[in-house]
Amino acid sequence: MNNADPSAVDDSGAVDISAQLERANNLLERVLAEVARTPSTHAIFVDAGYLYAAAGRLAAGTEDRRTFDLDAEGLIEALIDKARTIFADSRLLRVYWYDGARRRIHTAEQQSIAELPDVKVRLGNLNANNQQKGVDSLIRSDLESLARHRAISDAALIGGDEDLVSAVEAAQGYGARVHLWGIEAPDGRNQAEALLWEVDSQRTFDLDFFKPYVARRTVATYETATAAHRPSRDDVRFVGAQIAAKWLGARGREALVGLLPGHPYLPGSVDQDLLVEAERLLQYSLRGQSDLRRALRDGFWEHLQAQY
Repeated sequence: MNNADPSAVDDSGAVDISAQLERANNLLERVLAEVARTPSTHAIFVDAGYLYAAAGRLAAGTEDRRTFDLDAEGLIEALIDKARTIFADSRLLRVYWYDGARRRIHTAEQQSIAELPDVKVRLGNLNANNQQKGVDSLIRSDLESLARHRAISDAALIGGDEDLVSAVEAAQGYGARVHLWGIEAPDGRNQAEALLWEVDSQRTFDLDFFKPYVARRTVATYETATAAHRPSRDDVRFVGAQIAAKWLGARGREALVGLLPGHPYLPGSVDQDLLVEAERLLQYSLRGQSDLRRALRDGFWEHLQAQY
């Protein structure tokens, strides 16, 4: 005859369950602590075909790339600055720039964009009608892969094609949030409704945002770009240092301390003031002159860092 005390068995089972719950709680706490220590990361995905067409139509009145210049470097820095504001507690992975090229061979402009820090250029084909082919699939591949490997928590997507819906769904399926950034359309809408429905948030940039980076080409622009009139990189770098000295004198070291963590990027407002003042001093347009724009910023930063 079994004389075991039933209450002792019940107490033992309760202890086992309590121990299991405690182990589960400890595991959950460690997982949550690890998640809390892992910084959020965002990336910007730019469909250059959409951007050139929509920004050109808005700021230059034409979608024909041959008739206007786009300061891609300045615009990319403005987009990075905007993302830094929107995703305040997140770090930038990189900017993905998707464009088309014949036989997937970089143009000189695409090569200069590819050389920018934190920018990855991905090329699809360009057919005989100057239409991009394969760009949407590249965007989907990158979005899905980065989301699957938890490399990004948020994606800012600049595009408008309905074919991007599958890319959005793929990224969301792995837990990433996709934010659609668009360009104001002078008439109607330039983004597919199906795409607008699928994303987690929407934002539209207006003429004031793009105007500093888009300019119609004129004969005078080409004439002033000749070697006889074009300033050297050293000249532009020196002007950048001059403007930095003036900027520091007007704003003081507190403003400098707030600016330094963003290196090598400048806030959009500071970058535009720098460009306008440099063009005034040089009597030369730096729009579309990516190498000179870089020299200008280098001179600006070098002077500021030397004073810190």
